[in-house]
Amino acid sequence: MSHKTLFLQQSYIDCTNQYTALLEAPNLPLWDYVILTASNEEQAASYRTQIQYRLEHHMIPESTHYAVLPDPDGKRVGSGGATLNVLRYVHENAGSFENQRILVIHSGGDSKRVPQYSACGKLFSPVPRVLPNGKRSTLFDEFMISMSGVAARMNAGMLVCSGDVLLLFNPLQIDFYGKGAAALSIKEPAEIGKNHGVYRVDSEGNVGGFLHKKTVEQLQKLGASDDQGNVDIDTGAVIFNSEMLQALYQLVDTKEKFAAYVNESTRLSFYADFLYPLASDSTLEQYYKETPEGDFTPELEQCRTELWSVLHPYQMKLIRMSPAAFIHFGTTKELRELMTERMDEFYYLGWTSNINTNREEADFAASNSYVSPNAEIGKGSYLEDCMIRNKSQIGEECVISGVTLDGQTIPAHTVLHGLKQQNGKFVVRMYGVSDNPKEALLFGKTLPMPLWEAAIYPVCDSMEEAVHQTLEAWREGFPIREDAISLKDSFNQADLSALLPWQEKVSDKVELEEILEAIDRKENLTRLVEQMRDGISERVKGELLKEAQRLSETELDQFSRKIRIYYVLSCFDEKYMDSCFATISSGILAGAVKGLCYDADAKMGKDQVTVNLPVRVNWGGGWSDTPPYCMEHGGTVLNAAVMLDGNCPIEVVVKKVDEPVIVLASADSGAEQTFTDISRLQDSSNPYDPFALHKAALIACGVIPYKEPVSVQEITKNLGSGLYLSTQVINIPRGSGLGTSSILAGACVKALYEMLGKEVTDEELYDRVLCMEQIMSTGGGWQDQVGGLAPGIKMVSSEPAIRQRITCVPCKISEKTRKELDERFCLIYSGQRRLARNLLRDVVGRYVGGIEDAVDVLYEIQQTAVLMRFELEKGNIDGFAELLNQHWELSKKLDAGCTNTCIDMIFHSVEDLIDGKMICGAGGGGFLQVVLKKGVTQEDVRKRLREVFQDSGVDVWSCSLA
Repeated sequence: MSHKTLFLQQSYIDCTNQYTALLEAPNLPLWDYVILTASNEEQAASYRTQIQYRLEHHMIPESTHYAVLPDPDGKRVGSGGATLNVLRYVHENAGSFENQRILVIHSGGDSKRVPQYSACGKLFSPVPRVLPNGKRSTLFDEFMISMSGVAARMNAGMLVCSGDVLLLFNPLQIDFYGKGAAALSIKEPAEIGKNHGVYRVDSEGNVGGFLHKKTVEQLQKLGASDDQGNVDIDTGAVIFNSEMLQALYQLVDTKEKFAAYVNESTRLSFYADFLYPLASDSTLEQYYKETPEGDFTPELEQCRTELWSVLHPYQMKLIRMSPAAFIHFGTTKELRELMTERMDEFYYLGWTSNINTNREEADFAASNSYVSPNAEIGKGSYLEDCMIRNKSQIGEECVISGVTLDGQTIPAHTVLHGLKQQNGKFVVRMYGVSDNPKEALLFGKTLPMPLWEAAIYPVCDSMEEAVHQTLEAWREGFPIREDAISLKDSFNQADLSALLPWQEKVSDKVELEEILEAIDRKENLTRLVEQMRDGISERVKGELLKEAQRLSETELDQFSRKIRIYYVLSCFDEKYMDSCFATISSGILAGAVKGLCYDADAKMGKDQVTVNLPVRVNWGGGWSDTPPYCMEHGGTVLNAAVMLDGNCPIEVVVKKVDEPVIVLASADSGAEQTFTDISRLQDSSNPYDPFALHKAALIACGVIPYKEPVSVQEITKNLGSGLYLSTQVINIPRGSGLGTSSILAGACVKALYEMLGKEVTDEELYDRVLCMEQIMSTGGGWQDQVGGLAPGIKMVSSEPAIRQRITCVPCKISEKTRKELDERFCLIYSGQRRLARNLLRDVVGRYVGGIEDAVDVLYEIQQTAVLMRFELEKGNIDGFAELLNQHWELSKKLDAGCTNTCIDMIFHSVEDLIDGKMICGAGGGGFLQVVLKKGVTQEDVRKRLREVFQDSGVDVWSCSLA
């Protein structure tokens, strides 16, 4: 990077930082007035909308006075007339020019050479960088940033700039506290200066004369180039002090005087009429001959005579800025080259070819544009404020602006620009990238008039129709038609109030697609939302909600997108987190109840059935069995069935009763109820209902219908008797972490099927229990029920799918290893019931939100489960214990609430007696599990715990692998 580049880069950063700081202190304006000039009231209204938008989004200082002044009465009065109009406005509002710092940006041109900016004005054309607040920059924003430092480097007065040149400089190089005027210039080689205006300096360092588009030789001969061959280029930026402003204002301080100077006949030029008299070598005779903005008229000559007498006594100091640069937003061809091929020249400014677009590719540039993944964009093309849908094809080196394409083909080297008209209709203007609208040429065809004035573009009811009709007109050679419109008239009749809403609509579309793509990639959605500094618009929220409501809950890809859309929306409104979990539940339920039906032929085949099952201990892979993770990735769990005190503590009893009723009982709580109303039996989703599990079991096994209104009397008649279903968890405290609730559900299914004389496979058994879980809306995983239903140590897994299919494979462990594990495995009760926490919602929410810690841990714990199995099958209990420790650390990453002071103290108190430790279930209380060091007994651990915790309930429970 060159010294010049480094200097300009740092200057650019300094200006941006200073401006950002200024926005934090809005009562300290650097400019008292910022005034834009416009060609007519419609353009002025558009500018005011842009300024209001920036005020509402805190992008410009609020205490500065902003104004947009169109040429009076819609007549073109020239840049000089517009300047006098500014002076009148400031004087009317401030009373004088003393203590006022005024920034004026002349921006009232037609932009004939870049017609797509005719309507919005070149001043609000895009600049390819993102502002600190995340918005796309424009020339206006860059002016506000770069010129913010100039106000502090001058006395009261006015800085006048041209709205189509971006200056890159360091304001610290400006120092003007004197009288008269000062011109800001930059040093460039004469080879560049020959295409621009150049200042010639007199012996006192003031502007001696103006040279316009002279050859290198002429510049040298006229003394405009220095020893290094550089010249002082006119940047269009000039400072007038307050004394000069007062002198100029006295020429127009009455309505009559103002009308004489500011009119269409005189049409004063700021640069020709106001600056020429300030050059020390200028003469009145030559002044009369200076080329005006309009025509030579007697009125112009009279005004020049008076201007000369007022301005010529003042000098214009030349302020040279170096290193410095300027970027001229000139022709359409130059614009395309700037946004594509030349972008590397300005990377140090933070410029990039892709701003606010869903497709960031090197072959083409896009600014605030949605581009379909199926669209083909030619190399070197530039898109701005567009929606390019479906299989649209755009040729090479095109400029496409403000249009919607939907499958059309655009030829290479074409400009396509859409404009809404004041009558609500639409025009799409099409011409060659190299065409000059001031000339009578279009795509190489000679026109009978300048392209700017040729009525060749169809006026249509919609943007889509306008694109189609304009392409048809192109194929026909663009005949001039009475019902068509010209570039000029379509600009003059443009609905400028529609420009900003259209840009915001496109921006919202891009943002919507970015969010959906991030969702589909399962990125960190919380971070994504945080990066959207101003949040997302109501339109984007509405589109996201419509998309979520459109998506199916039974197709995995759609299900995954749907729950994450709700997650994104929940970042702005918490109620959508309920929608997220409701979708998860309904998606699982839809899969679980698929094929669920009431079996009217089922008969009670026995008088009574009792089923006892063990509890389970979880070793590896816990949480990977929980929806939606298991649905999207599959789950992998290693667990074991365990008996307590040699008993299976989960018990379910089913028996016949003589009455035509269904009796449900919970033996451990002492609750029992007789049901004769089918609707009360079918209501199984209330988590506080002591019989929710019983009801879900009856539904899942087809004993009662899920929703059909069949009477209890008819059901019991079909069964051959009434039915009694009782559940019990024997001598295990609630919140144990041993999977008792889910295993109880498994025992219910097993007992009911046995009572009905139905033989089912293990897979069908697991499927029915899963169905139960979802009918009850518990939302948990599948490892608990399988842990109790399947004996021994096993690896349980599933494949990604909405409807989970469980595979259970027993581990091949030698008798020696099993015996050692039985001796070294120990259960410790923490003495505290595991408190109900919103744990499932927290962990699942973090996974759905793509929080890396949660996603990564869920993957790692599955790996750990597989390694645990390997170590057990190899007979390496020590290796298994070490992996148990690793899993414990992963569990704490996933859920910090799985441990607490009491649990930490229990583990710490026996640290020298154990090789491995882990919680049971979700933790936070209940049981803990440890692997003892070789030679350490359960009695050793019991003794240690009683020494530390006395009679607080912390103790070893006798257990054995089932």
